[in-house]
Amino acid sequence: MNRQASIAKLESESFDLLIIGGGITGAGIALDAASRGLKTALIEKKDFAYGTSSRSTKLIHGGLRYLKQLEFGLVKEVGSERAVVHKLAPHLVIPEKMLLPLYEKRGLGSTLTSIGLKLYDWLAGVKPEDQRKMLTRKQTLKQEPLLNPLDVKGGAIYAEYRTDDARLTIEIVKVASVYGAVVCNYCQAEDFVYEEGKIVGAIISDTLTNKSFIVRGKAVVNAAGPWVDTLREKDNSKTGKYLHLTKGVHIVVPRQKLPVTQSIYFDVGDGRMIFAIPRGRVTYIGTTDTNYSSPIDEVHTEKADAEYLIKATNQTFTNADLQLSDIESSWAGLRPLIHEEGKNASELSRKDEIFESKSGLISIAGGKLTGYRKMAERTVDLVVRRYFDERGLESSLTAEILLASSDFKNYKEVKSYCAQVDTKLRSLQLADEAETLVANFGKQCDNIINRIPKFTDADRQVCLAKAQLEFCLEKEMVVSAADFFVRRTGLINFDMPRLLKIQEPCLQMMDNHFQWSSDRLKEERKEMEKLLAEASQF
Repeated sequence: MNRQASIAKLESESFDLLIIGGGITGAGIALDAASRGLKTALIEKKDFAYGTSSRSTKLIHGGLRYLKQLEFGLVKEVGSERAVVHKLAPHLVIPEKMLLPLYEKRGLGSTLTSIGLKLYDWLAGVKPEDQRKMLTRKQTLKQEPLLNPLDVKGGAIYAEYRTDDARLTIEIVKVASVYGAVVCNYCQAEDFVYEEGKIVGAIISDTLTNKSFIVRGKAVVNAAGPWVDTLREKDNSKTGKYLHLTKGVHIVVPRQKLPVTQSIYFDVGDGRMIFAIPRGRVTYIGTTDTNYSSPIDEVHTEKADAEYLIKATNQTFTNADLQLSDIESSWAGLRPLIHEEGKNASELSRKDEIFESKSGLISIAGGKLTGYRKMAERTVDLVVRRYFDERGLESSLTAEILLASSDFKNYKEVKSYCAQVDTKLRSLQLADEAETLVANFGKQCDNIINRIPKFTDADRQVCLAKAQLEFCLEKEMVVSAADFFVRRTGLINFDMPRLLKIQEPCLQMMDNHFQWSSDRLKEERKEMEKLLAEASQF
């Protein structure tokens, strides 16, 4: 993906479909539309996956708790989609067994849980070998010795999948580009363009150069996540249903502070369920679910959010004794849900809905990361019916379009490839790097490894970081330090010590690549300082 080339095409060409919003929903729509043959453009006002799509729990999961709300259709759809997305990128959507402890004094009883999980497996079409297994109290405490045994009465093991939401979004954007979609980050929709009262495009501002231009599209889709209503207001069509934003916070602690042996999904007694998920050198914990009405661009972790998660964790795990000072990093994101009168944040439906305005603007909101592909399919189906029915276009093809140049047949092949990558990296004096690299880049690791020898830094981790950065500069439209450290590698979330070690060499490399002014380099350093402070100081 080349940003300058994308800008030139956006300025000079007209499109069948213009998509505003480069999160998982917009990316999925772009891939679905482009692969069906629609001439497609996608713009994002920040970086791809900047908003909700880099701030989730990072699970491709079926929404077990939505059974409580009797949302069987939602559970069936997203539960079934897990296997599809795993097939498309098995290195990035990784099988994860989840332990669900059962308690005497809170949560559902063992009978209801057993029935619920059996229904969950049936709705999601889970293979027999992965279906739920009920555990006795003794088995549960053996499965996870850190659990506080005070009122544990049993447990269950069931299947989920772990992912990196930002990496998944980036890979979908890249494949959409391969199918001909013109994609560009840091392009903000300032207003819409109309002809005879119908929307025919948008006035776009390139926020890196402050240059404005018009992008024309026969159909325009608003997939801006938390900003959906902001665009509906520009279209004078924010009527009827509207967004209800809720905030979800996750905290990250060193693994030795909470050395859980596997992922845990536990009840905290106030109606919320929280995950504790081991990931490499850390364990991350979340999420909260609170109403949010502050500026959308300024969402971050508050002290009260962190204290809530720490308290819940300390109550659940023996001798955890987590303190605020143990938090290495955190992230906070917004769920763009549909408002329902009389319901609190946790009770709101996670279903997606599509709104059509009189001008023709199509807006999609709600939904879950796991269901991105079906959301995209419904949106593009509508676009085709409204504007391109005469073309006889095929139905969605995305269930078969592999991501990240992946031709892995299953997760066993991923592990085999990971062993090959480990051997290559060790020959370059880089040990214990393969698992994370493969999880982020899949078979694109070969491209990255081939770049390492050109870098001669004494610290081999710096050489590896520079090789990844060079790849991302060339292939993934990175234009800022945050793009790389937050959304391309996730280092700010999962390896803060490494980030601090490689940050300056990578900034210098970006400075040389872009020929930044001294002021721009200072701005980049200042922005990273701000992001690091927001992630770790409350």
